[in-house]
Amino acid sequence: MSAIPLTNIDAVLNPIELARGLPNEHYTSNDVFEEEKQAVLFNNWSAIGFAKDIPDPGDAKPTNFIGMPLLMVRDNKGNVNVFQNTCRHRGMILVKHPTKIIGAIRCPYHSWCYKLSGELCATPMVGGPEKNTHEAINYDDLGLFKIRSYVWQDIIFVNISNNAPEFRDYAAKAIERWKEFEKPLHHGGQSSSFELSLNTNWKLAVENYCESYHLPWVHPELNITSKIEDHYDIEEPGHFSGQGSHVYTQMKTENGNVFPDFMGLSNKWNTGSEYLSFYPNVLLGAHRDHVYAIIIEPISTSKTKEHVSIYYAQKPEEMSSLGALVDANAKFWKMVFLEDVGVVEGMQSGRHGLLFDGGKFSPAMDGPTHCFHHWVATQVNQFRQ
Repeated sequence: MSAIPLTNIDAVLNPIELARGLPNEHYTSNDVFEEEKQAVLFNNWSAIGFAKDIPDPGDAKPTNFIGMPLLMVRDNKGNVNVFQNTCRHRGMILVKHPTKIIGAIRCPYHSWCYKLSGELCATPMVGGPEKNTHEAINYDDLGLFKIRSYVWQDIIFVNISNNAPEFRDYAAKAIERWKEFEKPLHHGGQSSSFELSLNTNWKLAVENYCESYHLPWVHPELNITSKIEDHYDIEEPGHFSGQGSHVYTQMKTENGNVFPDFMGLSNKWNTGSEYLSFYPNVLLGAHRDHVYAIIIEPISTSKTKEHVSIYYAQKPEEMSSLGALVDANAKFWKMVFLEDVGVVEGMQSGRHGLLFDGGKFSPAMDGPTHCFHHWVATQVNQFRQ
């Protein structure tokens, strides 16, 4: 908690007609980045990975979430667990690379072992060369530090500070809005996941996704099939914001074949699509025949990674004749997301302009973006109190 506020964010909290955006320091200052790490990312439900990457019991994948070493593990009951990736003995990193764990999670330093559910289960020679127990070592007290986690839409969320509401309460409005997609999602395969590295602050990637205002100039090909006038704003203050389109045209093969639809969708989705920035760091897209998720990973003040995964109503082997279409769909979305790189990196460079005052929002076009700024400022203010 800051004794003296690092920035003045009062203007961000004004109505959009009077508001300014977050000050430059929220994009350029290492001190503010560290403050936001706790206030915005650790204190809320942030995404760290996809459950598809640990599909079977024993599958484990380590990650470093803004300096926090974490380990995602699928246990023998099929549940996804997230632990701090450090041994309780001497703090050694337990797993360095994605792996299949046979038996137990074993520390490579002194071979202390943990079950896939986190309990300490072996301490070789802890009591001497031929003694594997010691009265001072209580197994019940020395399990791995478990991180509060939840899987929704195949996304693994964590609340590192352990003080956010229950996930389904936290995400209730998003879950309700997209309740028609609360069904099995099937990842499209190798081409349907990719990563992008951006020289920008993570928030600019979120802000850009919120709005369709930039569509005619940044996404000219997309603008042909889904024009800016076909879009509408989505604002759920305190939860998410984004955009929707009344025009969605399915991708087709030369023979006119399309991806199978998700079952039971309402007529809204026949020609519609929606794109949500789910706070703090997930970008979602929903269509009648595929959905995608982008996890925004903050690396540093001016470095960000985007982890993209695309999902369908059927497994790849159930629509094997559409393999080329799956690849084409991934290629299309990668092109769209790459088109955004220049603008988010340009805004990052612009935030070093000393006279920039946070910017002026268009009340007609920037509502979803201001919604995100307001939420971030609210989280920071609460942390400072």
